[in-house]
Amino acid sequence: MLKDITLGQFFPGNSILHKADPRMKIILAVIYIVFLFLAKNTAAYIIAVAFTVFLVLLSRIKLSVVIKGLKPLLFIMVFTAFFNIFWTKGDTEPLISGFITVYREGIWFAVVMIVRVACILAGTSVILTYTTSPIALTDGIERLLAPLKVIRVPVHEFAMMMTIALRFIPTLVEETDKIMNAQKARGADFSSGGLVKRAKALLPVLIPLFASSFRRAGELATAMECRCYRGDNGRTRMTKLKYGVRDLVMLLIFAVFAVGILGANVHLSSFLNFGMTL
Repeated sequence: MLKDITLGQFFPGNSILHKADPRMKIILAVIYIVFLFLAKNTAAYIIAVAFTVFLVLLSRIKLSVVIKGLKPLLFIMVFTAFFNIFWTKGDTEPLISGFITVYREGIWFAVVMIVRVACILAGTSVILTYTTSPIALTDGIERLLAPLKVIRVPVHEFAMMMTIALRFIPTLVEETDKIMNAQKARGADFSSGGLVKRAKALLPVLIPLFASSFRRAGELATAMECRCYRGDNGRTRMTKLKYGVRDLVMLLIFAVFAVGILGANVHLSSFLNFGMTL
């Protein structure tokens, strides 16, 4: 399961998403998330799912890789949706009544939550981390937040911290897998017993993982200091960020997506909503 975590990984490529300006990709990711939350009916969510698949195809990243990245969070999504089925009240007749009452609105809301979270995770990963190198992502965040320097916000340090955190997620996952395999070789059992027993079995993993994390943080700080890293003071960049035609094309594609979501909310609900708008 740990090997399925792809959050923070970068997959090099030559697609239009790979070559787009990182600042534009951050803006497009925000637009994507906002309009996902604006979707209100079945038609809008069909458009959202179709657009997410289109982004995966546009990035030329295998769909299996994206689905693989969702697997570690599948339990959380299903668990949350399961409880929303029973906690969401509706105005229609209950499908199941008695000690447990289930409304059609509860089932709809649970499905919406799974689709929305899956689209957010897959779409933002494809737009940002899968197709953007950590260095480019740092430059994009720093450039977008540059106006905050006027009020003495440490923009460069903030961007560097976020990028390092994303970069070290795959490293920590790999380290966790190695520690668990070493513990299994010594007779540790992580798969049997109840939830409490499994949680206790993870304690021998957490301690060396924390120790390894602090050691890696110290090594990284030493390496940055040896390279005379002094933050943003006097810092130059080898690559200058410039908006190009491909960025305009991507903006137009996302504009079509936004118009499609709004149009579905306003005009298509009577055809494809099936009476279950939020």
